[in-house]
Amino acid sequence: MNVQKMAGHLIRRLNQSSTHIFVNHMQEAGFDLTPVQFAALDTIASNPGIDQAGVAAKIAYDRATIGGVIDRLEHKGYVARSVSTRDRRARDVRLTDQGQALYDQVLPLVDAQKDDILGALSIEERATFMQLANKALGQDHKQGRHKAP
Repeated sequence: MNVQKMAGHLIRRLNQSSTHIFVNHMQEAGFDLTPVQFAALDTIASNPGIDQAGVAAKIAYDRATIGGVIDRLEHKGYVARSVSTRDRRARDVRLTDQGQALYDQVLPLVDAQKDDILGALSIEERATFMQLANKALGQDHKQGRHKAP
């Protein structure tokens, strides 16, 4: 079998390209932010009061590793953690004012990257790609949520 015809290989290559584009755009704009850190910031911004485990679940990251991601964001001054009022074992995460300002600055840059990532596709092909990628991940495209099994 030719590796160029393997879905996993093509997905890995697209991920590598996407990550490279993200990192370059952030560096050019003077930001020290990884794609996973941005995904965590976006999730925290969209879900005030979310706990670390919730962030991990929403970005499909393991719970053990998300702690390190949140540690780095906290060290940079972008997020603050506190003991959850719902579960004293959990840590709620929120954006700091600095984190919100950063998020507001980088969101348009991240949105603009889709042209670099999917630039070879027409507008219609991009929409189809997004629908198919969400379907392949078992997510409802309109809701961005996993469908019930």
